Amino acid sequence: MKRKLLIVSTLIVILAIAVSVVYAAGNDELAKVRAATEKFRKIEAVEAAGYGLVPDLDHCFENPGVGDMGYHYINTAILDTTLDPLNPEAIVYAPDNKGDLKLAAVEYIVPQTDWDAAGNTTPPALLGQTFHLNDNLHVYVLHAWIWKNNPAGIFEDWNPKVSCP
Repeated sequence: MKRKLLIVSTLIVILAIAVSVVYAAGNDELAKVRAATEKFRKIEAVEAAGYGLVPDLDHCFENPGVGDMGYHYINTAILDTTLDPLNPEAIVYAPDNKGDLKLAAVEYIVPQTDWDAAGNTTPPALLGQTFHLNDNLHVYVLHAWIWKNNPAGIFEDWNPKVSCP
């Protein structure tokens, strides 16, 4: 009985260490993304880097009862199947209580037709997360709320703390 208890206890300790290592590695990657996007605190900087509001997507994304996202500044020049965690395809700004836009999240976007045409049979993955398909826009997406807390989860689409005007 003592031997079984010792084995179970050892396995629990090993599992706890493994989870801590994976969690720390994920936080390290997000810290790098945060450092790489620090320069985009101002809208002028993101626009100078080639990002902009895309026609038909130039509004504040909202989902009443779930949360909102904000405004997506997209760099269409990098919309392809290449994923670089330090160069997200979209930078997301959320309005504050005065209506001023504040850096809130990054979004990685991969066009579905390009990804599928390349022979991929599973969605893209980055930062230890699997993208999901946005059926309306025909793109695979992954949000990372690294600049504004999202009580629903750092990689969730909608943020209940964001309100569109």
